[in-house]
Amino acid sequence: MSLFARSFLLIALLIVTAVLASFQIYRVYEREPRSRELAQQAVSAVNLTRAALVSADPYRRRQLLIDLNDIEGLRVYPATSSEQLEPLADNPLLTRVKDRVREELGGHTRFARARDGEPGFWVSFFIDVDEYWAMLPAERFEPVLGLRWIGWAAALLVIALAGAWLIASRIARPLAALTRAAGRLGRGEAHQAVPEEGARELRELAAAFNRMASDLASIERERAMVLAGISHDLRTPLSRLRLALEMSVPDDGATQAMVADIEEMDAVIGQFLDYARGETETKNVDDLNTLLVDLCGHYARLGKRVTLADEPVPPFPFARLAVRRALANLVDNALRYAGEPIEIRSRVSGKVAQVEVLDRGLGIPMDEVERLKRPFTRLDSARSGPGGSGLGLAIVERVARSHGGSLELLPRAGGGLVARLTLALA
Repeated sequence: MSLFARSFLLIALLIVTAVLASFQIYRVYEREPRSRELAQQAVSAVNLTRAALVSADPYRRRQLLIDLNDIEGLRVYPATSSEQLEPLADNPLLTRVKDRVREELGGHTRFARARDGEPGFWVSFFIDVDEYWAMLPAERFEPVLGLRWIGWAAALLVIALAGAWLIASRIARPLAALTRAAGRLGRGEAHQAVPEEGARELRELAAAFNRMASDLASIERERAMVLAGISHDLRTPLSRLRLALEMSVPDDGATQAMVADIEEMDAVIGQFLDYARGETETKNVDDLNTLLVDLCGHYARLGKRVTLADEPVPPFPFARLAVRRALANLVDNALRYAGEPIEIRSRVSGKVAQVEVLDRGLGIPMDEVERLKRPFTRLDSARSGPGGSGLGLAIVERVARSHGGSLELLPRAGGGLVARLTLALA
């Protein structure tokens, strides 16, 4: 679960719990004064009704009852043996009302929520030995938390949840920006400064990350300058040494051997320069199939058996020179350590393009694959032959990451190695 979702759920749960607790506290504390008020209304209505009936002229009692019904909504009926009564609902408020009314009117007082099918709040009382029922309107005794209260509660919850979403988003947004920036930095892309906003801790974290990225970029530039400078300075004496050998050594075999050593050293220095240069080339929409055809043509002119089995790959943005250099490194490694023939295959798989360089060499132990992708790492025991700089796979890995892809070194069916370069199409 993401930080945003977790923060939102926790804050929302806290707010909802607080709102529900507030309503419960209100109901509990409102129950006592409300029950006292309702009980007083019922007692007053019964006492006034009894007093009015006792003191009124017998001939005018009917009109008095009609007036009480019209003005106060109060009805009075004599109790009968055949009447059908429904008990009051069992809730804390009505229980408190019943107890208070009995304290005032006596323990013989009876209550009902309906009499002969007529709903209301029914209270019994006596005039001499005759029992009567007084009916008060039921809505006076209904819970206060009706539809209006539910609407207000829903509106309050919506506002509270919107606030929780805002708080959680303000916490998660800077962290999400840091995550994206760390991903770009890990893929070798240029650092884009993270906005230093939000709470003090988040601002300090963003500032520290920006300083770290700037320091890393500065170290990388200095390292590249040193490596490029050394490599460039070495090429000049190597060129002079090669020229002197060709002019001074009479033995053609020795000359060719020393020239081959110098060319090997020059290739190593070239890899140093490629690694130091980094991936600064702009990505443009290009045709990968054309690049592969050109690459195979290059090796054909050198007399190397490098075949191509390509499938149509739609044009997509990539750095042409960097990708060509990465594929050339894979082919050169295969030629150096496995020998001919070498096969190149290309295809589209979902949202990525894959280029595979296949050989029939000894392969690479699977537990050594990740280590060999690091700079200046070689596996002489697994692949005998001329040594290299140990930068070839590191350059390919860097190119793959800068294109949103990966480099995989897999065993080939029947023996050999499959070096798979994956490039994102978008």
